[in-house]
Amino acid sequence: MSKDNQVSITVIRRLPIYYRYLGDLLKKGINRISSKELSNLIGFTASQIRQDLNNFGGFGQQGYGYNVEELHNEIGKILGLDSEYKVVVTGAGNLGHAVNSYRGFRDAGFNIIGVFDKNPDNPRHAMRNMEVRDFDELENFLSENKIDIGIITTPKDYAQETADIYIRNGIKAIWNFATIDLVVPEDVVLENVRLSESLFTLSYYLKNKENE
Repeated sequence: MSKDNQVSITVIRRLPIYYRYLGDLLKKGINRISSKELSNLIGFTASQIRQDLNNFGGFGQQGYGYNVEELHNEIGKILGLDSEYKVVVTGAGNLGHAVNSYRGFRDAGFNIIGVFDKNPDNPRHAMRNMEVRDFDELENFLSENKIDIGIITTPKDYAQETADIYIRNGIKAIWNFATIDLVVPEDVVLENVRLSESLFTLSYYLKNKENE
């Protein structure tokens, strides 16, 4: 585990993929799998899978492969999924609704305890399972609650302001959906989700495929 800070971001981004596939195998009652069989499922080479996992220790056994449940649990620990996290969402529009409503986050230990918006009384912002609070209450709420992760689903005009409030109140991890490059200190982890950029990339590949 001490090698985590030396592991490339490419490897880290593959870990959730392994975790998902192993979870599916568990649901099917499969207890053991080789790197070759895992390769056939995921599409990465068996050698790549072994190299990725070796960054975090030896999980497989020669001639046996991997214990699916054990490997799933270990990757979960590496990803921090054996912990509980308190989360706030700023922005109660469509994206904010989608994030707050997705049960998978809570099942994985990401507990959304507050949702904030500049216009909390807008009927379109109402949420079934969560009161939408006024954005002006955000700073006080953060000062009274130790929050691990701040999510930003606001329009980009308010994103940096929101990030600054998060940072000022000790939040060290920000999940940003706004289409703006946020400025954050080095000790704050920032993960950007750019839906339009992903779609535009897909459009590029589609166009070039049609031109072949």
